[in-house]
Amino acid sequence: YDPHADEALLNRAYVYAMKAHGQQKRASGDPYFSHPLEVAAILTEYELDDATIATALLHDTIEDTETTAVELEAEFGAVVRDIVLEVTDDKLLPKFERKRLQIEHAAHASPKAKLVKLADKICNLRDVADRPPAQWDLARRQEYFEWARQVIDRLRGIHPALERAFDAAYAMKPGTGG
Repeated sequence: YDPHADEALLNRAYVYAMKAHGQQKRASGDPYFSHPLEVAAILTEYELDDATIATALLHDTIEDTETTAVELEAEFGAVVRDIVLEVTDDKLLPKFERKRLQIEHAAHASPKAKLVKLADKICNLRDVADRPPAQWDLARRQEYFEWARQVIDRLRGIHPALERAFDAAYAMKPGTGG
């Protein structure tokens, strides 16, 4: 859709994320790299810019791999690094605090970070609805949906079409007949 797309940037981000996530698995058992690839695909479907799509591919590298912010900046520049940092949880904090901070920070994130966060939550809701982690009971899945809605409700107004895609994914909330 963009004849001026920076294909080299997108290819580097794809390869970097694939290598960084290596043999990691998601809680569902799927290869981890399928997640950032899907987040990038969602943003590509809505014809977003190269930096946002590259960030989608890289969004979990600092949080879930040995990748550092310095490495990301050296490879992809300060813009991509900064967006990745905005959507990165501090794994040193307890899980409940990380979740609380995501809700709190959502409204204040940059536009590109909001778009990545929105696509990430769409992807996660679809996964929890269709292929939930084996150890997640109905209550845990429903709790995740509610928390994701709280995050997204704090950043609404950034991209109505993506927000409708989130709402459609949210409508698949387990236990509601969705």
